[in-house]
Amino acid sequence: MALLTIGAFAKASRLSPKALRLYDDLGLLRPARTDPLTGYRLYAPEQLTQARLVAWLRRLGMPLARITVVCALAPQDAATEVAAYWRHVETETEARRELAIFLVDHLSGKDTDMTDTRAQLTLRYAAGTDRGLIRDRNQDVAWADHGLLAVADGFGPSTYTALASASAIEALATTRTSASAGALLDALRCAAEAAATAVRDLAASDTTLDGAGTTLTALGWSDSELALVHVGDSRAYLLRDHELLALTHDDTLVQKLIDEGKLTSEEAESHPQRSILIRALHGGQTTAPEVRSHDARVGDRYLLCSDGLHTVLSPAIIQNTLTTQAEPESAVAELIALVRDAGAPDNVACVVADVLPALRPTGCGDG
Repeated sequence: MALLTIGAFAKASRLSPKALRLYDDLGLLRPARTDPLTGYRLYAPEQLTQARLVAWLRRLGMPLARITVVCALAPQDAATEVAAYWRHVETETEARRELAIFLVDHLSGKDTDMTDTRAQLTLRYAAGTDRGLIRDRNQDVAWADHGLLAVADGFGPSTYTALASASAIEALATTRTSASAGALLDALRCAAEAAATAVRDLAASDTTLDGAGTTLTALGWSDSELALVHVGDSRAYLLRDHELLALTHDDTLVQKLIDEGKLTSEEAESHPQRSILIRALHGGQTTAPEVRSHDARVGDRYLLCSDGLHTVLSPAIIQNTLTTQAEPESAVAELIALVRDAGAPDNVACVVADVLPALRPTGCGDG
């Protein structure tokens, strides 16, 4: 059968010629033939099936790197991957739905307090850190109280780099006041900006701290709402209905390359620049961490951890540990023990928290 020109193939697949050229460059959808003299791309009719799949996945909003993975799978495995992606999208959408409702009511003058119509919840939590087996000091910090869960991973040349991670969490905990669900995001945005300022001021106060900085991943809690604070490569996970979902996106060079379709997840695991951060809190001109809302449910379990944990333990091991360990304290202890069994090349910080129905007035959390 005759090959199709890029124009004819674009029309049949509902992909623009510009998109087809990009997918060729990324290796996602190669033409059947490229004219050696003109460079003109020609496509086989049987390539339309994959092209249409790519178009549908892009309409879902799936990143190109993940589309590449889906297209390489057998149909049943591809279906499983698409279902997993869409569950993640639904979780993210639900996290923003309540905020949108609040804003509509607020801007229209109704000023509905979201706590009036939502069940109030409480958290049961535990936190732990470990120096690991290689590092001579611990630069990771974990924090857990009734209104804030957080981990931070300090970096830099100084012996006192741990001060950066500690000062970020201290500023976050001190600045955030007890807020209603509707005001939680604003309170945490102010607190996140204060954390960024605290790290900048620390770095400016001592020349030995030049280049020092920290990641920061935290969950602020009020009634039945959680708000996520994130910058760097520490992570937040949600275990819901026995499925492990990543709530954060690493601010690293290799993750950026993965998102752009220039690197696979497998290649990233051994990439020599996998630890390079493109966003963090440090002494330079940095933006405050990302802050967004997240809707909590009874039965949810959250894990916050530094890269000393998630780069050592696979998602399957993390999921199994969070599923089988009944109490947050035992889950934290088991995760740290597993990292040590695997060699513990870096410091480790983690917080595990369970969402429970409130059995007493709001503000009295478990510790």
